[in-house]
Amino acid sequence: MSTPGAHRSSTRVPPAMQRRLERRARVRADASLPAADLLQLMRLASPSLPVGGFSYSEGLEAAVASARVRDEAGVLAWLVDQLHLVLARGELPVVARALGAWRSDDFARASALNRWFSATRESSELRQQAEQMGRSLGVWLRNAGTTSARLAALDALPPAPTWPVAFALAAAELRAVPRAVLLAFAAGWAENMVQSALKAVPLGQLAAQRVLTGLAAEVPAAVDAALQITFADMQASAPMLAILSSQHEEQYSRLFRS
Repeated sequence: MSTPGAHRSSTRVPPAMQRRLERRARVRADASLPAADLLQLMRLASPSLPVGGFSYSEGLEAAVASARVRDEAGVLAWLVDQLHLVLARGELPVVARALGAWRSDDFARASALNRWFSATRESSELRQQAEQMGRSLGVWLRNAGTTSARLAALDALPPAPTWPVAFALAAAELRAVPRAVLLAFAAGWAENMVQSALKAVPLGQLAAQRVLTGLAAEVPAAVDAALQITFADMQASAPMLAILSSQHEEQYSRLFRS
């Protein structure tokens, strides 16, 4: 004869099924985003957003120059590694945490995240990119009519507002769940990086689309990992990327600013 406790235990949802239910719930939450907010989120993810993202390759140009990346397969492998080893452990968790900080008007927490991200930039180029794009997004928000204490707090972040923290502020005004915001951030990164590969390798348009398809298959897992990572496990250690970025600063001929 089973005990009441045993009966309750036997009716619990299995972990695998629970994860499926949670994923479906996230999909339903994402789908319920009002059209105006969805369009604005798509705008934030667009490479046409006037923040200068198209002018950076994040070390990819140096990887091509040193023959570490030679072709379509090499580009995809390089960007998939960067997605999982760098974005999923650094940029994406910062966006998620900064999103919560802005929505709760916790400016001290937003500032701490900004300092952490700035300190993890391993070359002057990478720091310049983070700060220039962060400042540019702040200017764009102001010109779009955004006026709030949050925007003033963004402008005041030392040493400068960085891109993930600024992106989180732009998304904080929308009714989007964190997972949707991170998907948009990763999609915008992927578009900019593939555009860089088009010129640096160079790649053809069809090859670039195949690379984007390959990245799209990897992005959801990277976003889910970023949402689950603890602050203690966040990191931005990518030694070869840092070395290539530093070498790119002295590269004789270059198309991109990083």
